[in-house]
Amino acid sequence: MAIVAISRQIAALGDEIAAIAAEKLGYVFIRRDELEKRIVQHGFPAEKLGKYDEKKPGFFAALVKDRDEYLHYLQTAVLEAASENNCVLIGRGSYIILEDVPNVVSFRLVAKDPVRLQRLENEFACTKKQAQQKIDESDKNRSGFHKSFFDIDIADPTHFHFVLNTGLIGADEGGALIADFVKSHISPELDALGAEKIKTLLAAQRLVNTLVFTHKINIEFLHAVIDGNTIILQGVADSSAVVEQAVALSKKEMPGYDVKSRISIVQDFKAHPK
Repeated sequence: MAIVAISRQIAALGDEIAAIAAEKLGYVFIRRDELEKRIVQHGFPAEKLGKYDEKKPGFFAALVKDRDEYLHYLQTAVLEAASENNCVLIGRGSYIILEDVPNVVSFRLVAKDPVRLQRLENEFACTKKQAQQKIDESDKNRSGFHKSFFDIDIADPTHFHFVLNTGLIGADEGGALIADFVKSHISPELDALGAEKIKTLLAAQRLVNTLVFTHKINIEFLHAVIDGNTIILQGVADSSAVVEQAVALSKKEMPGYDVKSRISIVQDFKAHPK
């Protein structure tokens, strides 16, 4: 019982290996379109997905409130999928959103450029120059997405259990390696701890969503951490009154919890334009 989170380069057999691993484990493979559907169902406009979904936001897109809203919806969609357990997630920073969850196993799939070029030339019947353009654009977008939303280097191997070179390992072998590792690594104890951790993370994210989307609390980069019976709010606000309102609403939404603020107050802070 586990959640598999896969990060991949373009033309590194990501979908193929994820599907094989899911089949061998008897897990649900949550594909790109399924996660997009969940994000939109939660309330993010479908027409705006293209600005943020696995892309580095452009200059103006990074300044508007849509950026933070996309991240809230993305985290909610990933956490809800993970709460169903026994699933394989691919892309969109799922491995970093779930990094501290005990029953999550994460893999990065890579291959050398000549291998990726040949695969793209074959798949799209395109020239080597066109294939290189696809690689350059995809690598830039995915790197920028992770830096912008999570402030991490997607190429940092320390975020993963394994990095698999699919120029040396085929899809069948890669899927089998992932399935075998999951079966040997995840114990009932880790699964129970993971389920509890995801439940806590999801409760914290839903609280943030309620503050932001229902109560329209104007706190940038709002984040909540649940530690035992204590909720810690983090973010940036322009007044203590807004912080006090957020704390009061959190106590109302989550009765029985002590709510503390670590929200920074910056008097001349300008909120994102809508």
